[in-house]
Amino acid sequence: MRAVLLTGFGGPEKLEYREDVPDPEPGPGEVRVRVGAAALNNTDIWTRQGAYGSPDDPGAQAGWRREPLRFPRIQGADVAGRVDRVGTGVPETRIGERVLVDPMLYDGGERELVTTDYLGSERDGGFAELVTVPSANAHAVDSPLADAELATFPTAYTTALRMLRRAGVTAGETVLVTGASGGVGSALIQLAVARGARVVAVAGTGKRERAAWLGAHATVDRDTADLGADVVAALGGERPDVVADVVAGPLFPALLRVLGPLGRYVVAGAIAGPLVEADLRTVYLRQLRLVGSSFGTHEDFREVLAHIEAGELQPLLAGTYPLAELGRAQEHFTRKEFFGKLAVVPGEVHR
Repeated sequence: MRAVLLTGFGGPEKLEYREDVPDPEPGPGEVRVRVGAAALNNTDIWTRQGAYGSPDDPGAQAGWRREPLRFPRIQGADVAGRVDRVGTGVPETRIGERVLVDPMLYDGGERELVTTDYLGSERDGGFAELVTVPSANAHAVDSPLADAELATFPTAYTTALRMLRRAGVTAGETVLVTGASGGVGSALIQLAVARGARVVAVAGTGKRERAAWLGAHATVDRDTADLGADVVAALGGERPDVVADVVAGPLFPALLRVLGPLGRYVVAGAIAGPLVEADLRTVYLRQLRLVGSSFGTHEDFREVLAHIEAGELQPLLAGTYPLAELGRAQEHFTRKEFFGKLAVVPGEVHR
């Protein structure tokens, strides 16, 4: 089959397009999916770079579990396609079924989620023509959306939903969303609004209008000189109950200061830098709660799937690339010049 192999930690040069990779075969309880599309995530980039550090060395190269990674590896967590083969114990009636794949490969509860395998990291993923996954992770999907549109949902939307749940967001509360033009940020807007929350979106110039179209009550320029003042002004003097952050970096102190008393800060990414400084007096005097979150549970995935099938979520597909051009797609992804998600479509040809 055709696939792109990640051969080691580094830049796009570590991505090797091949047309002679052996077809994977489904094991017991597994299905094989012919990939219609596979979306890109920040995790793909950070995994390729080995950017997660270790508990003892923030600069160490490691995968998302902060452990060594096995190479070569086929990345790609967010897969939409059709089942074309089944392993023992799986009904043959699943062959031909259109599916969306839950990329979190764990059994058990939330504690197991924290150390789970992730499709495209600990197990070969969807930047290929074929991928195998446990049958329970391949969910039948009934939707008029194209495969590339469906592939925009799994990681970003389940991550966003888990953030909102971890922070305990309820109807009537106000949520400040950073990185609002990215996959998780744009998902946060839609899912928070669906929960009856009011959203203030932080986005770059030219992207704020799209955030408002998704349902944000107000938007703030990410390059403002005084984020806190702009947020409070946008809320008519009020402060947000929750900050849902995927950016961190230099904005971190301002994000804590803008929260109201008893506010909650939940983080699931650090695209502007993972090492931050904060005045802990802000945390304890205002009795703030700091919450870490990453990826989503199987329950989160099923809820997102229900929203998709009900037509309640807007897919934000910003572009597609042929499989052979994954390196170019990742370079485009890192520039953050688009709103939403990019996807690789194995059926597309070189442009």
